[in-house]
Amino acid sequence: MNLNLKVNGQARQCQADGDTPLLWILREDLGLTGTKFGCGAGQCGACTVHLDGQAMRSCVMPVEALNGRSITTIEGLSPDRSHVLQQAWIEHQVPQCGYCQSGMLMAAAALLKATPRPTDRQIDAAMTNLCRCGTYPRIRAAIHTAAARLKPQTGKKGAKV
Repeated sequence: MNLNLKVNGQARQCQADGDTPLLWILREDLGLTGTKFGCGAGQCGACTVHLDGQAMRSCVMPVEALNGRSITTIEGLSPDRSHVLQQAWIEHQVPQCGYCQSGMLMAAAALLKATPRPTDRQIDAAMTNLCRCGTYPRIRAAIHTAAARLKPQTGKKGAKV
């Protein structure tokens, strides 16, 4: 099938079987390797991207459901690590092995967009991604730091993340 996707703000076209997971299109066809393969079953979150602004697991999302939709990967969050979350991640030394971090950052960005000043309970509920290194306290601290640095937008739901 022919696919027309908007990936990181750019129109992209490719061909794939309809049941091909989005993860493989991003990594193999489009060369966006920041999104990682973890479990292949939508459980770990290493493959988290945004679909029309919502966090989703790309390893279980068939591309046939995505034609014409907008996708943001970690590469689209910031090309130079200047995003407020990326800066907070660095400041709090969140990554150890780093494998899960692109998915974590994408999940955190979706959380802050929906809930600009999340509580610990809201962070824990939203951050369902797995981290083998166990840096969850640092992740929570980094999210709070990023939230404190966000400028609230008036008249719109959520903050600009």
